[in-house]
Amino acid sequence: MMNNNQLTEIVKKVVADQQKDYFSLEKMEKVINAAVAHANRLNIGVTIVIMRNDQVVQMSYHMPNAILVSSTMAPKKAWTALAMKMPTKDLARQVQPGAPLYQMETMMDGKFTSCGGGRPLIVKGKLIGSIGVSGGTVEQDHAICTTAVDAFLKESE
Repeated sequence: MMNNNQLTEIVKKVVADQQKDYFSLEKMEKVINAAVAHANRLNIGVTIVIMRNDQVVQMSYHMPNAILVSSTMAPKKAWTALAMKMPTKDLARQVQPGAPLYQMETMMDGKFTSCGGGRPLIVKGKLIGSIGVSGGTVEQDHAICTTAVDAFLKESE
């Protein structure tokens, strides 16, 4: 049987985990910097969006050399990754004619996209947010987004 000290320690740990600031300014700047460095290595400009699980954008950065459409697409990629709890690149096949999610993109008032570049943020098995990247090819956006997610998770350890 647990004593009061053991129970108190468990409660403290649970409360600390719930109050952990996964979206501190310092952390998000590191994530954005990692994504920008990757984009610079590829010689492209992108927009990067970090979104919390309540759909609130915590940070967005549009590189000076990014195309304008990326500022609209990056938040859609973040939202879709959050809403579907999966990378957006994994949705492309599922929205084709005859596939299970066919016409999903037209049913969501323009919020949903199956273009690669969105990834959910899962920490300790819990969906806490997402990241969306847009401005390069689908493959480039996905790779840069993966770099951003990896940086986020490293900072969350």
